[in-house]
Amino acid sequence: MFIDYAEIEVKGGDGGNGAVAFRREKYVPKGGPSGGNGGNGGSVCLIADENLSTLLDFRYKRKYVAGKGQPGGSSLKDGKNGEDVIIKVPVGTIVKDADTGKVLFDLSQYGQKVLIAKGGKGGKGNSNFATPTRRTPRFAEPGKPGEEKRIILELKLIADVGLVGFPNAGKSTLISSISAAKPKIADYPFTTLEPVLGIVQYKDFRSFTVADIPGIIEGAHQGKGLGIKFLRHIERTKILLFLIDITSDDYQRDFDILYNELKKYSRKLVEKKILVALSKADLLSESELKKMKKIKFKKVTEPAVIISAVSGYGIEKLIDFLWNALSESS
Repeated sequence: MFIDYAEIEVKGGDGGNGAVAFRREKYVPKGGPSGGNGGNGGSVCLIADENLSTLLDFRYKRKYVAGKGQPGGSSLKDGKNGEDVIIKVPVGTIVKDADTGKVLFDLSQYGQKVLIAKGGKGGKGNSNFATPTRRTPRFAEPGKPGEEKRIILELKLIADVGLVGFPNAGKSTLISSISAAKPKIADYPFTTLEPVLGIVQYKDFRSFTVADIPGIIEGAHQGKGLGIKFLRHIERTKILLFLIDITSDDYQRDFDILYNELKKYSRKLVEKKILVALSKADLLSESELKKMKKIKFKKVTEPAVIISAVSGYGIEKLIDFLWNALSESS
């Protein structure tokens, strides 16, 4: 199951209390204060792990608490520090403060580690408070409480190419034909209910990643259909490939609807490099395809590529097209 949103609670461990103790040893007639310091509480950290692809684990565990620091002991013995808690999240996870909505961290690189809830500091024992005028302090510091937060985890897939199109535009069929991804494919709208990431193998052992986003419909930016739920996943892509059904009555109208939905969701999306492919060329005859001239779309510099993921028509040309566009944008 693909889960791309989770809300959890994190708490750093409380610091241990300092100790009040005095030396009671043979041959030491005037033993001084010997209370040790409390240990520091453990901290809660997040680390980006490339082996994870979903936030599913956080559906079952929503609270993470680091270990408490141990209290100080006699004979100047300091308490043991509390154990840290390391939480693994997928690469591409954004961390927000649940109360303010402020973005705290963006874990976009493998191995990136951040401190999310610091443990409390251990209290000082009475040995730290002895002075020439106060030789027998009978008090110590309590440990400080650890930080406590409610945070939101949002996953945004990291892909080179994001596929954009209406339901049944052929996005799932395309990604299954150019990569090893196996999305569900059927002849009804909204077959794809969750984003699918595929790796496309290119020449000379090179590769790039493509994200198939569930179909967008008019009004998606307002919550209609499934589009708005997954639009965040194309925010990190380098280029967008609009997939338009070649049997449509009006290519430019379909393109404009998709373009405007992305723009209303986030203007940054339409500032990306945009390419267009006309899909389902297998539904036209060879003579019809030959009659079709290079089709260009407003707001797009390159002409559209005509393809059929079913027959393989134009697929190699499309892959070259995408690779060249990625090379230019990097």
